[in-house]
Amino acid sequence: MIAVWVALAGSVGAVTRFVVDSALRARFTASLPWPTVLINITGSLLLGILAGAALFHDAPTTMLTIAGTGFCAGYTTFSTTSVDSVRLIVQGRYAGAAAIAFGTLATTIAAAAAGLGLAAVW
Repeated sequence: MIAVWVALAGSVGAVTRFVVDSALRARFTASLPWPTVLINITGSLLLGILAGAALFHDAPTTMLTIAGTGFCAGYTTFSTTSVDSVRLIVQGRYAGAAAIAFGTLATTIAAAAAGLGLAAVW
C-alpha cells in the first residue's frame, strides 16, 4: 500500500513542479533555466527538513518515504538540469552550462544541509 502512496505523492510533486516552473517562466524571462534550479533547491531543502524530522524528532519513516521518495522525487528534476546543461553546451554557452550543472549541485547540497539544520533546532 505504501507504493501507492509514494506514486500518488510523486504525481503531486510532478504536477507541482510543472505549475511552479510554468509560472516562473511566464513571469520572468532569463537566458538560463533558473526556475529548474530554484525547484531543485526548494525540493532539496524540503527533503532535508523531512530527513531531519525523522532523524531528530522520531517522525514516522513512512512519512519520509512518502513525502521524500514520492513528492520530493517528483518535484525535483535533476534530469532536466542535465538536459538544460547539455542544451547550453550545444549552444556554445559553456559558462552557463557549468553554472547550472555545478551551481545546482552545490546549492542543492547546501539546501539539504540547511533543511537538516532547521529540523535539528526545532
